Amino acid sequence: GRLEVLGSGGYTIYAGFEKAGGIKPGSVVEIAGVEVGRVKSIKLDNYQALLELVINEGIKIQSDAIASVKTKGLIGEKYVQITPGGSEKILAGGGKIRETESAIDIEELISKYVFGKV
Repeated sequence: GRLEVLGSGGYTIYAGFEKAGGIKPGSVVEIAGVEVGRVKSIKLDNYQALLELVINEGIKIQSDAIASVKTKGLIGEKYVQITPGGSEKILAGGGKIRETESAIDIEELISKYVFGKV
């Protein structure tokens, strides 16, 4: 097979977002500010952005974890933040994070603020 750029070891999970908001293949996946994986691919699935995430071997993600699209700094890079859940159940390879939060659209936020719609 092709040499895996992301290094050997690691498993794939999925997360569906209403808006991928600037996430691209190679974007970082973090838990508590620590890099735990990378975004491998993004495709449209049922009018949602389906992200394929490769998580480092040995990192366990609960089935009720939350994945959010965040930005480093104000105009920084986008990344996926995973907030651990409390479940005893761990996502296996091929599993899907059910709870997701799409990117906060800064332009949308600013226009709401400017036009007083908050």
